[in-house]
Amino acid sequence: MQRERISRLAHTHHPVAAPLDDESVRRLLERGLRDGDEHVLDLGCGGGEWLLRALVAHPKLQAVGVDTSERALAHARHTAETLGVADRLVLHHADAADFTSTQPFDLVLSVGAAHAFGGLLPTLAAARKHLAPGGRILVGDGFWERDPSPDAVEMLGEYADLPTTIDHVIADGWVPVYGHVSTRHELDDYEWNWTGSLAEWALDHPDDPDSPQALATSAAHRDGWLRVYREAFGFVCLVLRPTSD
Repeated sequence: MQRERISRLAHTHHPVAAPLDDESVRRLLERGLRDGDEHVLDLGCGGGEWLLRALVAHPKLQAVGVDTSERALAHARHTAETLGVADRLVLHHADAADFTSTQPFDLVLSVGAAHAFGGLLPTLAAARKHLAPGGRILVGDGFWERDPSPDAVEMLGEYADLPTTIDHVIADGWVPVYGHVSTRHELDDYEWNWTGSLAEWALDHPDDPDSPQALATSAAHRDGWLRVYREAFGFVCLVLRPTSD
């Protein structure tokens, strides 16, 4: 079963691919967008949820999304047409780390996509290349709320604690002007939706050849979450401005 299909099915009931509820997404976008007529870029946009919400809320906004998933981009394009914002959205099927543009952007987004760049600081370096003078970055990544077990580190990767994460961002030349730490409800709701949506699809499609693997993947993910990293993993989103343009 392709990883892309697993992700698409797992996010059926939680289209924002990060542990954030709708109000948190709205508030973060509100703090990232000052005038409502900005040019916005999402590096690793997936199905375009952040961009679509920004476009609906701001009729003068122009948006560009980049992702490696053709299916996710097709979904974003279809939704944009349904919402009547397709004329203000440009989508690129490309590696976000390699994307280039002559257009500078007032807000550059990359939430939950740091793995595509090799970590948080490389994500910020990539985003900085696209930033217009006076622009902002909205980035989201994990951190350890408490000391993780070796199994948790093996499963999710290397993170620092929250104060150290912020120290690294500041030392890299950024000033946090707003932030949001995902609540326990947001973290749990994301995982229940991820595992539950995938399992439900498998149960509803018993004749699909991918059904057994989907059910097994859901169970393995749920077990890893509950037993290995639930008590240690946190997620933070930051609105950042560079110390100098």
